[in-house]
Amino acid sequence: MNDIAALYLLESLKSFKGLKSNAEKAFSQISDNDFHYSTSLESNSVAIIIKHLAGNMISRFTDFLTTDGEKPGRNRDGEFSDAFQSKEEIIAYWEKGWQCLFNAINALKEDDLSKTVYIRNEPHTVLRAIHRQLTHYAYHCGQIVFLCKQIKAEQFKSLSIPRGESNKYQNEAPKP
Repeated sequence: MNDIAALYLLESLKSFKGLKSNAEKAFSQISDNDFHYSTSLESNSVAIIIKHLAGNMISRFTDFLTTDGEKPGRNRDGEFSDAFQSKEEIIAYWEKGWQCLFNAINALKEDDLSKTVYIRNEPHTVLRAIHRQLTHYAYHCGQIVFLCKQIKAEQFKSLSIPRGESNKYQNEAPKP
């Protein structure tokens, strides 16, 4: 079991890093002002999505094994208002959230995966809590990528295989 547990932690960490990297590749393509763009009053901007993600990470992964993931001091509703003054402030908060997550995941031991943690008073195994956050962050990082693609339109540089080039990549793939 410990080999599988260690592999799960390693693969989860890789997946989190991949999400972070894709979102950063997307938002590196937009202007400072574009971070605050939203399609409507009910839509979130890249800045707001980042604020929500980082707020969630800080709440969930601070004292991960010992306190409820929904911290009393978290202002979740406040995460959906854009009070950032600069791109640097946005990025600093983004990095703070990810650092909190990475510190918590890196500190876990294989035996921790079966321990119980709480999110909003609901019990989760550590494994389930990690999986829950991985899917949540994938959802929001996907929103960031989509929004950046909408902002940049035809100037957006693909984060994977560009349209019309699948055969090129398929033919270059190593054969088993």
